[in-house]
Amino acid sequence: MVRCLTLSVQRLYTSVCGRHHVYFIEDDGIYRMDKRQSEPEQVLDLGQVSGEEEKTGLRCQWSIQRIRLSPQEVYLAATLKTTHREELRCVVVRLGKRNPPHVIFTLDKVFSFEWATDEVLFYSTLEDLRCSRVFRLDLTSSGSRITSVYEENQLDVFVEVALSRDRQILTINCSSRTSSEVLLIDTTTPHLEPFLVQPRQLDLLYHVEHWRKWLIILANTGPGQEYQVVQVPLSEPSMVSWEPLFSPSSGTVVKDMDVIGDHCVLVARTPASELVLIVIPVIQPKEAYTVQLPSWACAIEIKRPGLADQRSVFEFLISSPVHPPVPYCLYPEDGLFLLGTEDGPSPENHSNYITTRLEACSQDGTLVPVTLFHAVPVECLKQAPLLVHVYGAYGRDVNMEFCPEKRLLLEQGWALAYSHIRGGGERGLSWQRQARVDGKQRGVEDLQACLHHLFSLGVSSPSLTALTASSAGAVPVGALCNVHPHTMQAVTLQAPFLDVLGTMEDPSLPLTLEDREEWGDPLGNPKHRHSIASYCPFHNITPQRYPSMLLTAYSNDTRVPLAGVLKYTEQIKKAIITHLAINSKSECKPAPNIVLNIQPGANHLGPEDFELMLEEEALKLAFLYTELGLDPPRPPRKRKRSQGYLVKHLPLQYQ
Repeated sequence: MVRCLTLSVQRLYTSVCGRHHVYFIEDDGIYRMDKRQSEPEQVLDLGQVSGEEEKTGLRCQWSIQRIRLSPQEVYLAATLKTTHREELRCVVVRLGKRNPPHVIFTLDKVFSFEWATDEVLFYSTLEDLRCSRVFRLDLTSSGSRITSVYEENQLDVFVEVALSRDRQILTINCSSRTSSEVLLIDTTTPHLEPFLVQPRQLDLLYHVEHWRKWLIILANTGPGQEYQVVQVPLSEPSMVSWEPLFSPSSGTVVKDMDVIGDHCVLVARTPASELVLIVIPVIQPKEAYTVQLPSWACAIEIKRPGLADQRSVFEFLISSPVHPPVPYCLYPEDGLFLLGTEDGPSPENHSNYITTRLEACSQDGTLVPVTLFHAVPVECLKQAPLLVHVYGAYGRDVNMEFCPEKRLLLEQGWALAYSHIRGGGERGLSWQRQARVDGKQRGVEDLQACLHHLFSLGVSSPSLTALTASSAGAVPVGALCNVHPHTMQAVTLQAPFLDVLGTMEDPSLPLTLEDREEWGDPLGNPKHRHSIASYCPFHNITPQRYPSMLLTAYSNDTRVPLAGVLKYTEQIKKAIITHLAINSKSECKPAPNIVLNIQPGANHLGPEDFELMLEEEALKLAFLYTELGLDPPRPPRKRKRSQGYLVKHLPLQYQ
């Protein structure tokens, strides 16, 4: 069932509705079907793309990342990724009715891309993890032409292109960690120069949507520099003309915005940490109303409308780490909220799993949210193994999308906790600001408070607790291991960022300059250097008993270089050996295991190949069961066959 669910979710998220066909991804390429076809037609064969030999001499195995159709379904553009490099390749396929679909153009190092017309494709490029240039590809009967449209000179600014929901405006979004700048292109006149909405200014973040001849803007101009909705005429878009449209109530945090017909729809998180939708009639904003989502909902994925979709409907998937995605439809005009399963079986019963939202009091009195998933009441969790998930950086929420292996753990009697520590975005922009640069230690204190609160409630114990994190989430975990190693038994880290000081002192690394707004500048600011040195996981290793660790790294990862993970692993092994030598008579427990799993490739977020992903997850589970002294997992209980196909039979429309 786990594989069935995983593949089904993947299909949902990678299918696109055109005017005449539905396009979907299989292992070997892109296919399409219309109502008259009994068999799908292959549009792109990855075997042909994979047959091209790279300069490295490696034969590439490509996976498809994203699909975009031109307005009248004349062309399809798709980005492809290989494990050997970070950059994507974009292929343009002509979708002729008389001739079979065929690739007519290939672009390398493409990051984002959108069609303005059937002949004009805009795209941004990614080089050395910097996305700073936008180009226009013109396809005509006489040939093709590439023109530079925009180039960003600031090293810490990331550039991408996007299309408004009504497809009338293309935006060039230029964002750093602390500021935004947006340029607009009218898709009816794509060859004119882009025009600026509002010049960049420090601590101003904004995102733009189009409504009639107005712009609907989500900007952090609300109370406490949090997000609110403003509107402005398209003809005079600068900040002096912005008029407030809607501000959420205190403690409610806006996570996303879309414009559906004459309504602005916000995805928001309440003070109780639950997801809701806020619907704002643009013409009568005082009549805004809130739509409650199921209490277990932790993640939301908004459907990109199809080319022929003229309905004023907001379609989306909701999920949690242990609840597979479920489709819903909201009709803002009528306030109608429907479970979108007309073409599939009824959703399975979610009552078997309990979602408990807690708050832990951190050292400075701040209440830190914790989401706990369990299958039995909290008072029965004393002997349960506990897996705690952490991130807390860049203003991003900890990942809470559906994950089949998390559900498997829950079925095996585990409790799963998600610590929403400061540095992430769970409680708004101020939540990140409190744990940025000099405030990073707050994230470590928050994590310690979350563990203490769980234990005090009778949830598990340190000897049955493991922490898991990836990338920058390894910083608070590694820092806590240095100061309170006895609060956990084991740790799993994927692509872990562990040498903060060494990385931020090396400006030759691709993300160092961009990340100064997050971690600080130890070369130019002694205060920043002192702050980083106080918590950096690598620079604070000391001889003591550490928890067992599984560190998974990728040989060509340019975001977190392998050298830093190797240094950390070697240093922590030395610290453990020194501790055991000094305390040989008093130490009666076996030495903790430090396991370094080095995988080939440049996938910072882990393998995309299904079999490799299974192998990595199997190793992680084996490590956790071994280090926590647990019996091997029981075979999963049998389910009715229909439940295994819950997601598989839903309409393939999400992208």
